[in-house]
Amino acid sequence: MNTEQRILRVSIGVTIFVACFGIIFGLLSGSFSITFDGFYSLTDAIMSVLALIVSKLITSSTAPNRQNGKLSERFTMGFWHLEPIVLGLNGVMLMGAAVYALINAIGSLMTGGRNLEFGFAIVYAVVTMIACCSMAIFETRVNKTLSSDFVALDAKAWMMTGGITAALLIAFCIGYAFEGTNLEWLTPYIDPAVLVLICLVIIPLPISTVKRALADVLLITPQSLKQHVDEVAQDFVKRYSFVSYRAYVAKVGRGKQIELYFIVPGGWPAKCLEEWDAIRDEIGNAIGEESTDRWLTIVFTTDVEWAD
Repeated sequence: MNTEQRILRVSIGVTIFVACFGIIFGLLSGSFSITFDGFYSLTDAIMSVLALIVSKLITSSTAPNRQNGKLSERFTMGFWHLEPIVLGLNGVMLMGAAVYALINAIGSLMTGGRNLEFGFAIVYAVVTMIACCSMAIFETRVNKTLSSDFVALDAKAWMMTGGITAALLIAFCIGYAFEGTNLEWLTPYIDPAVLVLICLVIIPLPISTVKRALADVLLITPQSLKQHVDEVAQDFVKRYSFVSYRAYVAKVGRGKQIELYFIVPGGWPAKCLEEWDAIRDEIGNAIGEESTDRWLTIVFTTDVEWAD
């Protein structure tokens, strides 16, 4: 389990199981909150499949021995841009599902709630909470080495689902305890009430992921990376007596795109291409973080218009 794709495959399998389990037990118990929990998990599984596809595309397109197929010919700039799109779509869909459930839960409270079989509900909550906690712990530990945004978001989704299920379990146990007592009249309100509370908690959780994904889609320059690139470029301008430079930096998913244009004085003695390549190697090493996910372009020109 040392690759992003393998972890996502396991997560998809467990998610589909939890989703089907939730939908079946939601129908058996008459609980809309359980049905929503299953639907929420199913939505997450669909997005995990998309994440897996994108991860495979990025890995295959940056592999040293990659083969250029029709898809690579259509996406010559790589597939990094798909990662923030999928992450943002995932977050929006999870929030949208929670908002829809919140509206339905409020409507149920206003119409007298709903009766449900607490026995089925408790069995579902226990099994699902064990699965969610196990996956969240597993992915969090593994991602300390991988540092994958996809795995991090998936682990967060498992935590969210586990929190939902824990709240459901507490509520169902309370409802089960109320049966046959003077408080039994409250039991129809337990399911929609706990769903309202859960939705209010989970709706804001994906916001940070959506904001980060939107920043990547809009090619907003990361200030820390830009500052580092500027420092390296300024040092080489002084070292080689260049006139100036222009730096263009963006982070797109896991990919870092850096374009550096150095303005060279006109009339300089000619240098062979090997000498310019050696300078490029120096600059690349100074920038650091060389990997298949770094897109670095370094240009030398005497014409400022080529750089602006």
